[in-house]
Amino acid sequence: MSNTETDPQLANFRRSIDNIDAALIHMLAERFRITQAVGEYKAKVTLPPADPDREARQIARLRKLAEEAQLDPEFSEKFLRFIIDEVIRHHEQAASER
Repeated sequence: MSNTETDPQLANFRRSIDNIDAALIHMLAERFRITQAVGEYKAKVTLPPADPDREARQIARLRKLAEEAQLDPEFSEKFLRFIIDEVIRHHEQAASER
C-alpha cells in the first residue's frame, strides 16, 4: 500500500472529488433529458436543430460565470461546446426521425 492510499487528508479530498463527479453525472443526465425533450419539440414544430444565436449567448454567459468562479473560461467554453455539439447531434437525430 502506498503512502497516498493511507493518507487521511488525501482520502478526504478524493471522497469529495468522487461526490462532485457523481453530482456532475446526475446533472448532465438531467440536462440531457431536458434537451432531448427540446429536440423532440423542435422536430415536432419543425424548428432547426441548432440555434447559433442562443449558443453564442450561452457561451458568453458561461464564460463570464467561469471567470467569476475563477475557472478558466477557455476550459468552460470547450466543455460547453462539447455538450452543445452532442445536444445538436441528438436534435438532428430527432429531426431525421420525423
